[in-house]
Order: sequence, then structure tokens, then C-alpha cells
Amino acid sequence: MFTNAIWSIAYGLELASTSLSQIKFLISVEYIGITTLPLSWFLFCLHLSGKENWYKKPWNMGILSFVTILTTIVVWTNDWHHLYFKSITIDKSSYFPMAKLELGLGYKVFTTYFYLLLAIGNYLLFAKFRSADPIYRRQNYLIIVASMIPWAANIIYVAGIRPLGNLDITPFAFIATVFLIAIAISRFKLFDIVPVAREKVMDLMQDGFVILDSKRRVIDYNLAFKKYLDSGKRNKIIGTALETLLPGQDTFHQAIENHDSGNVELKISNDFGEFYLDVDIRYLDDSQPNSDVVIVKMQDLTQFKKDAINSIEQREELKRLNQLKDRIFSIIAHDLRAPLVNLSEVLKMISDDLITPEEFKMLAPVLSKDIIYTTDLLENILHWSRSQLKGHGINKEYFDLKGLVVNEISYHMPSARAKNINVIQDVFPGAMIYADMLMVQIVIRNILNNAIKFCYDNCEINIFAVYTKEHFIKLCIEDTGTGMEPQVLEKLFSGENQSKRGTKDEKGTGIGMVVCKEFMERNDGKIFVNSKFGEGTEFCLYLPVDDTKEGA
Repeated sequence: MFTNAIWSIAYGLELASTSLSQIKFLISVEYIGITTLPLSWFLFCLHLSGKENWYKKPWNMGILSFVTILTTIVVWTNDWHHLYFKSITIDKSSYFPMAKLELGLGYKVFTTYFYLLLAIGNYLLFAKFRSADPIYRRQNYLIIVASMIPWAANIIYVAGIRPLGNLDITPFAFIATVFLIAIAISRFKLFDIVPVAREKVMDLMQDGFVILDSKRRVIDYNLAFKKYLDSGKRNKIIGTALETLLPGQDTFHQAIENHDSGNVELKISNDFGEFYLDVDIRYLDDSQPNSDVVIVKMQDLTQFKKDAINSIEQREELKRLNQLKDRIFSIIAHDLRAPLVNLSEVLKMISDDLITPEEFKMLAPVLSKDIIYTTDLLENILHWSRSQLKGHGINKEYFDLKGLVVNEISYHMPSARAKNINVIQDVFPGAMIYADMLMVQIVIRNILNNAIKFCYDNCEINIFAVYTKEHFIKLCIEDTGTGMEPQVLEKLFSGENQSKRGTKDEKGTGIGMVVCKEFMERNDGKIFVNSKFGEGTEFCLYLPVDDTKEGA
């Protein structure tokens, strides 16, 4: 407004002047307003369209200010170089004396700059108009109409259509523009706190809001809504059908189509993650069955859902552990007590000379099996208890896998020879892994013990290892024994299986595989099993070769 006032007042005084010197002086004054007016208009449009950050950059503002200052200086010094006006004379052929200007190169360059800023400003207003809410569109519409008036006036003047001689009506056209903008500001409260606050409040809300028109196209939304869209759909939201933005949500879209108010649950996945949403569908006027405007609120329940899922998982895990604990107590009460009682009774009978040495020799193999079973049972219970202790650390280190496997084979050779089982070991030398050596030893011992237990006479056990692309060594132990039924295989690592006796009536603890799974997971490894009933079983351990898997 101030820049246009300078231009208009100075031009009015110019029209009242009769001498050439006065006219030249007033033209110099006019150009203080003329050169700053397109810049002021451009900054106004930037502010109105919410792009204030652009002119806050020093370089951008500096370039625009340089053009304004340079043009003003060129006009003020025109008598020395005539770059802007080739000549300025007085035309007395009209109703009153007016300046007759012969335009130079500087005038044409500045006019191009002038039109360019006006055009960019109008484009910003038009873009703002398209994306604005219906309630604010009349404000922008009035400003767009106002912005076109100076264009029309100046184009008419430059084109030579001058019914009043050399009278330039452009400054008066800008007066009309300022007047209409003033109406927009005063009547529609364009810069009032309400629309600004509304936009800020909507964007600060954690819940997503979207408003749809009668054709289910988006006419308004807040920032929270964008995070539920795929990355390729976040740039153009206004005017797009909601079904295009959120495909595959048939129940939700059908509820809107049927004009149903209420809540619908959605599950959405995109590059931001997975979201569980409670969607509240409302209409601008629920009392009118044909109300066109739909208001949708999307409340993010992802964390609540995750907490609920975690709670269920923890409850199931606690239930499983309690069942396993009861199972272990039952084993301790029966399976652990019985062999010790038997051994105690036999020793007492020997002490009381109730049995002969020959009879003791006959009982010795049975007692030996009971002692081995009891030892294995105690080891597994102690190892499982150790794995359940919170805060109990593990001692990871680099060690040679082949050496460990050879030692375990030597440990089990007496049992293997008793069944004529051929154990073939093909682990390559120098296979270093990074884990707790004692835990890995217990896992291999349990698996090898089971392989021998469920092998028939003259069976074969193969042990081999290979590197994988994921920085693991895959150690496999396969046998040609009895194999497992599918229902047994399904519950193998849960602790729910009842231990079966081996091919030579060997007893088992029933918790060895639980210990194996716990120890592999604590060492950032994996355990898999394949088995066919009547054909054999294969266990594969994925053992980390370095600390890159730690904590993964």
C-alpha cells in the first residue's frame, strides 16, 4: 500500500505539473514506489501462500533488492546515459500537459522483471486458491481478481491503447487492487488469528483428520494424515479420491459409501511402518441423510495394539514356563528320585550281605544306565535354570568348532559302540565360531545323545559343517534312526513333549531340546530340525562366526 501510495501521489503531482524539470523530478519520486511495488507484491504473495522461508534466505532477498535499487539509480541518472528513457518531453495535445516518454532498454528490462514478479505472485495465489478450504476460498478469489486489474491496465498502456493520451492508468489500477485487498482483510479477516491458529492446531494434532466432498475426494487434511499414505501419494492429496489414497480398505470405504457413521478399525502398512487405526466417520450434518461432507478422524492405536500383543505373548510365555517348571518339579520328584532310591537300596543290600557279588554284577548295567540318566537329567535342569537367571551373562569367545565336535564324539563313543553306530565327522579344520563354548557344547551333546538314543544297531550318524552367506557356520547332525512324528516335531522345543524311550529302552529327560533352543538364541544363533518318521532326523545349528550378530 505504501509503495503504491508513493507512485500514485507522485503521478498525480506529475499530471498537475507544467514544467519539464518538475515532471522529471516527480518521475524520479514515482520510481521509488514503482521499483518497490512488484517486490512488495511478491513478498505479500509469498507470505499469503505460506512460503515465508524463501525470502528469509539472504541471497534471495539480496538479489531482488539489488534489482530494485539498481533500477531506481538508473532512473535517477537517466539524463547522463538515457538507458531507461531515450527522451522525456511534454505532450500538450491532450486536456492537460502530460509527459511523453520514449522508452529505452532499461525500461523494457525492468518491465519484464515487473511482469515476472507479478506472474509468480499470481501463480502462488492460484495454487493457494486450489488447495484452500471452501470457507477461505472467497478470500483468495477476491485477491486473485484484484491482482489481475494492474495486469490489464499496464498491458493496455504498453500496447498503445490510450484513450486519454499519454495518461498511464496503472497506478490507479493498483489503487483498485489495494482497495479490494483491504476488503478481503477487513471483511474476511484474512490475517486474523483464527485461520492461522486453526491450521497450526490441526497440524499439531496426533490424530489424522481428512475431510471429503460428495465424490469422496479429499478437500482438507492435516499433517498426521500424510503418514498413513504410501510415499508416492503424499505430494498430491487435495482432489484425490480417498479410495485411491487408501486402497484395499473395503470395509472402511463401504461404510462411507453407505453413509454409515461410527468406528471402523484399519490396518495400514507403508514405508513408515505398520499402523493400527481406529477410524471415526462423521458427517457435517448427521440429521440430513444426504449430507455431502464427510469428516474422518484416524486415531493411532498402534502402541496399544503392540502392548496388547506383547501382553498376550508374555502371558503365553509365562504360562509355558510355569508348565515347564511344573514338569521339571515332577521330573525331580519322580525321575530323579527313583534312580537314587534304587541305587541306595542296592548299596544297602550289599552292605547287609543280602545279595552276592554275582547278583550285583547282574544289576550293575541297570544301575549304570540309571546313573547316566540321572547325571544327564541334573545337567539339563541346572543348565536350563542357569539360562533363566536374569542378568546372568554369557562368556562369548572365539573357539575351534572341529575340536569341540571331536571331543563330544569321543565322549559318546562308548554309547555308539554299544549299538555299532558309525559316527562320521566332516567338520573342516580352523572353523572358528564366536559364542559361549560351554553352551554350544551342551547343545551338541544333547543332539548327539538323542541321535544315538534313537538309532538302531548299525545306524549311521553324519556330522558336517558349511559356511553361509549370512556369516554363520551351519553345523548339521543327521541320523538314520527312528525319526519323529509331525505332532512330536511341532512341540519339540516347547517342553510340552513327553520324553520317549530309545531303541534300547534308554530314558530321556524331556527338557534337553528346550535347553538347546534357549542356548542357541542367547548366542545369536538358530536351531532347525527336519525329521521323517521311520527314516531319521537332521538337526542344523547356525553358529555366528563373529560378533556382528551380537544383539541382532
